[in-house]
Amino acid sequence: MEENQNTSLFGLGIDPTAKAHLSEAARWARFLAIVGFVVIGLFVVMALFAGAIFSSYFNAFSPQGGDIAPRGMGVGFTLYLLVCAAIGFFPFFFLYRFSTKAKAALASGDQESLNVSLQNLKVYFRYLGIITIIILALYAIILLIALLGAGFGR
Repeated sequence: MEENQNTSLFGLGIDPTAKAHLSEAARWARFLAIVGFVVIGLFVVMALFAGAIFSSYFNAFSPQGGDIAPRGMGVGFTLYLLVCAAIGFFPFFFLYRFSTKAKAALASGDQESLNVSLQNLKVYFRYLGIITIIILALYAIILLIALLGAGFGR
């Protein structure tokens, strides 16, 4: 019985309906990846001008008109944006690779390209899952620190 299930599992094919769904998913993935690359590019451009932005923002609200902008704040914000851009680049990269390989595989019927595209989709979801776990862990730590701080404040 188990051998029968394995044979049917490996005997999966892509029928016209699955091909249409995969093709549409690849088009949307390409669109989302390109939009993501544009947003990442904006993050990098903002990072390059973060020092000037912070300086002009703080100086605009300075009553004495002097240079009151904390110098480290612009550098810190620049580093923050660059790290966010670096972390955000990879999911869009894998999503774009999925879309291009899936499109090529569907056009040529190449099983190897399809396998590579699905591998990129797997890496995309794994990466997002790991980032989600890290963010949830940070939220839990922040919540714990806030609760401990509130407890000690009483």
